[in-house]
Amino acid sequence: MRLALRFLRAAVLLLIALPSAPWAQGAQGASSTARDADEVRATLTQMWAAIEAGDAERYATFVHPDFTQFGETDAYLSEGKAMEVRSMTDYLQRAKGVRTDMHNSQVTVRGAVAWITYYWTDAGTNQGKPFSSRGKSTRIFVKENGRWLCIHGHYTLAP
Repeated sequence: MRLALRFLRAAVLLLIALPSAPWAQGAQGASSTARDADEVRATLTQMWAAIEAGDAERYATFVHPDFTQFGETDAYLSEGKAMEVRSMTDYLQRAKGVRTDMHNSQVTVRGAVAWITYYWTDAGTNQGKPFSSRGKSTRIFVKENGRWLCIHGHYTLAP
């Protein structure tokens, strides 16, 4: 019982101390959070622009070293930036003219961690054959050295 009360007290103190908690934000905190949300959206858009340009090296600059993902059809978690960059490099050798659009995005920022949920549509060619897909996604970003890096992605194809 004592341990549970200590844990609860610590959790409450942590929530009060969080700079991104709504009750802890002044006018400056709210504008900072909005700016961070815009930066997260912009980072994701830049990741897609790198893919559209066929530039895996530039794409890699937005991926955190501890990156993980559940891909659209993956049965298992993929882990590591190196794996992601290899996978993207392989994809970009086959896919051309890729265009991705984001719909109904929502960003939540909690200090140096943010997550974005959105729907996507995309189209292009894969090995010369046209493709298109749509789905929903959650991506998690962490802010390190003043930059938002994608540390996790979870993508689900829509029927």
